[in-house]
Amino acid sequence: MDMDVDFEDHRAELFGAAYRMLGSRTDADDVLQEAWLRTTEVDWSAVREPRAYLFRLVSRLAIDRLRRVRARRESYIGPWLPEPLIAGPDADAELAESVSMALLVVLESLDPVERAVFVLHEAFGFEHAEIAAMIGRTERATRQLGYRARKHVEARRPRHRPALGAHREVTERFLAAAIGGDLSSLTEILAPGVTFSADADGRNETPREPVRGRAAVAEYLCSITWAWPPALGIRPVTVNGGPGAIITSHDLPYLILALDVDGDNRIHAVHVQLNRDKFAGLR
Repeated sequence: MDMDVDFEDHRAELFGAAYRMLGSRTDADDVLQEAWLRTTEVDWSAVREPRAYLFRLVSRLAIDRLRRVRARRESYIGPWLPEPLIAGPDADAELAESVSMALLVVLESLDPVERAVFVLHEAFGFEHAEIAAMIGRTERATRQLGYRARKHVEARRPRHRPALGAHREVTERFLAAAIGGDLSSLTEILAPGVTFSADADGRNETPREPVRGRAAVAEYLCSITWAWPPALGIRPVTVNGGPGAIITSHDLPYLILALDVDGDNRIHAVHVQLNRDKFAGLR
């Protein structure tokens, strides 16, 4: 068996699993590199299900890495947001939901093993018996982990269906209102329970806790019109399957904006990534 070919055949879905489990493109890439190196030492003649084995390898590496990075994230200054995935505007509904910024933020509150079980079952369709073998637990324990994770996520995930059309229009309307300090227009486009989160790791003067509620978010955005950078440029993009933009200053990336939008084009969450350590996925 040519394992280089087999691993590359599964690289995209293995990356998808690692990214969902870790919320970091950089960490997911590192996990895949380590997994690939380990495959060179495997006796593949004894492996009945190569795909399941690869998922097992990646899942265990991702769980171990998430346990290690959790301590750093707990001491993080301000909100910790997942590393954005920048893609084309043609993401389908299933992809948009499975890697949405809103869902990844919810997954951050799960235990690493619960998160792995949820991702493997919900995103990739593995049965609990298969997942049990991957994570080294009994099938009964795995079912319990999956039940707890699903209950936790369902209680916190957005209730609305994500908007997949009119991405550019929503982004441009929001940015025009925010940059111009237009309170009335912001109030019109924001949902009543909207949240605003900015990830800067203490390097910028941003709220240390999410801002919640239409009035509070609109007023906050209108109060910081001075903070927009000089020689500002706007490039609308799809971020984690939803509308967003790369904001530049003098043609250099300044921030990444991700919006959580419902079918009526109302914004339910504004995620702002200012931590340049998380700009690795820009292209």
